[in-house]
Amino acid sequence: MQSIARQNLSFQISTVLAMACLFCRPLASAQAASSTPANAPASNWKQVENTMGRPGQMQPTDVIKFGMPRKDLHVVLDGVDIKPGLALGSWAAFKRDGGGAMVMGDLVLTEDEVEPVMMKLQEGGIHESAVHNHLIGESPHVMYMHIASHGDAVQMAKAIHDALALTKTPGPDAAPVGQPATELGFDQKQVEQILGHAGKVNGGVLQIGVPRAEAITDSGMTVPPSMGVATALNFQPTGSGKAAITGDFVLLGTEVNPVIKALRQNGIAVTALHSHMLMEEPRLFFMHFWANDDAVKLAKGLRVALDNTNSAK
Repeated sequence: MQSIARQNLSFQISTVLAMACLFCRPLASAQAASSTPANAPASNWKQVENTMGRPGQMQPTDVIKFGMPRKDLHVVLDGVDIKPGLALGSWAAFKRDGGGAMVMGDLVLTEDEVEPVMMKLQEGGIHESAVHNHLIGESPHVMYMHIASHGDAVQMAKAIHDALALTKTPGPDAAPVGQPATELGFDQKQVEQILGHAGKVNGGVLQIGVPRAEAITDSGMTVPPSMGVATALNFQPTGSGKAAITGDFVLLGTEVNPVIKALRQNGIAVTALHSHMLMEEPRLFFMHFWANDDAVKLAKGLRVALDNTNSAK
């Protein structure tokens, strides 16, 4: 009798275990399906691209960045027709943040666009972190609205898309077809060697990004250089080896006045000094500048300023 009881008990245990396995298989599959890593592949940004209505460009550390140049604007400063790549490039960059995302960006706006864009962003839950000038004396006057927000990536993309729809920001260009190399009219290699960093030519403008050496966070989340925390040095050729330069230095408070001094001593005007973010660590200041002179001479002046910062070598 005891042997029969043990057999019955063994059968009951086996049955329970088998049933448990049947239920645990789909559960395990569901867990595997939901364990997509935070650094998801580029294809996982497709819905954000669809919502933004334009393709993005993948950056290091799974950041997707959308360029929205204001090719509709004809802005002139000191007789220079400013190209979008010099100072008229709206952008927004998204990075995964657990189950959501962080977005940062800079929207180039005319004065009459500022209020409706701000209201539409607020309605969509997007936080503004700055509204100000970058240049002085340009015509027409241009404003820059910085955004820094956390939330659902698609919802934030929709808010940005809807806000831009209130402006004359052009839609995306058709895919470029084998564009020829641009001749800048100044020694690009020498400029890059002086600054110690290689650049890229975008729409006839040489753009050089110089990351900071220390890690930067916003609300405890690491912010990579591609999300607006790298010093930007832009050169637009103006003929005879000259270039108009602008951009912004990303600075600690202790670096602000040494950089002002270095720029001014090298004939480069400081056009703005302000914040772009609200919750960053360490605290950062952004210094904008302008000059139109011999490109190599200006590169040497920018290098003196860079040497007064804790920039990556």
